[in-house]
Amino acid sequence: MFDQITRHWWVLALRGAFAVLFGVVAWVWPGITVLALVVLFGAYALVDGVMALAEAVRGGPGASRAWRAVSGVAGVVLGIAALVWPGITGLALLMLIAAWAVITGVMEIIAAIALRKEVHGEWLYAVTGVISVVFGVLLFAWPVSGALAVVWLIGLFSILFGAVLIGAAFRLRRLGGDRRREAERGMGGATPTHS
Repeated sequence: MFDQITRHWWVLALRGAFAVLFGVVAWVWPGITVLALVVLFGAYALVDGVMALAEAVRGGPGASRAWRAVSGVAGVVLGIAALVWPGITGLALLMLIAAWAVITGVMEIIAAIALRKEVHGEWLYAVTGVISVVFGVLLFAWPVSGALAVVWLIGLFSILFGAVLIGAAFRLRRLGGDRRREAERGMGGATPTHS
């Protein structure tokens, strides 16, 4: 499993890059309309869901392929719903985003727990889950605290979430390289015995 995870580290990095991009767009245009926010979020959730499904198919980072598939399907369904019904109310959008953040966060925490047996420093992966869950809970607790504040909060969450995903991806890449070098040294150091 570890080799699969490190081989596909770039999928995790790409998810992080899209999250950062979404967050930056939300911060650059804080006066964005609810309709534009719905469409932007729908595109982000759709891309993130497709990448999570790709990780599930390829056996990428995660507690199991089934959990990653559930997370991917949730992202795809939420993304399509937001794009098909962009006239959705702001409160309904916030509740959907909050639910998605909590579900995604729980999946990331489960993945970190599964990875702790194979990877040191899996805490980066767990941090993404905690950030996501906290964000979702905050949205549930204060859903109508002002559209601008919500846009900034969503942007901040996306940037933090994406940055931690990118950090975790590059750490997995480095750990995979270290393990491969150790394996090569182990094979190169062994001398065949002749009888």
